[in-house]
Amino acid sequence: MSILSIILGVLQIIGGVCCMITPFATFLSAGFMIAIAMFIYGIFGVVRFFRKESGALELISSILAILVGVIAVVRPGSTLVIDGFVLNMVSAWLLVKGLIDIIVSIQVRNQIKGWGWGIAAGVLSIIAGVLSFLNPTITALTVGVLMGLYFVESGIDMIVFGTALRALER
Repeated sequence: MSILSIILGVLQIIGGVCCMITPFATFLSAGFMIAIAMFIYGIFGVVRFFRKESGALELISSILAILVGVIAVVRPGSTLVIDGFVLNMVSAWLLVKGLIDIIVSIQVRNQIKGWGWGIAAGVLSIIAGVLSFLNPTITALTVGVLMGLYFVESGIDMIVFGTALRALER
């Protein structure tokens, strides 16, 4: 297990570096995966409608999700709708996360000494969300780089974990 963890860690680091070298392609790949998820979501929505578990609006939403998913999978170059959706979701997520960070920090200010850092992180997240809405191209590149950084960090964690396991096995 320890050798496998180290090997997977190295592979993740290589993948992360590749993501950082080609951040826009990384972002487009994420859009493709979301298209597949939308297709699956749409299928389940249609099934829920015919089981009488949802209404007409969900059926319409599900059919649109299926169409967007099919178009993106069959014609990958036409995923601008999905890519725009992903960019808007990232922007919205940053805004919501920032608000939540600020609210939680204010709520725990009497229990936690460094609560101000949470407010600072929340404000930065809100600023990043607003900037993401204003300049989606930079957001696409940033998402690709951040995914790469995540994979590199995760790969380092796996190598450290594998090395620690290997030391325990001896």
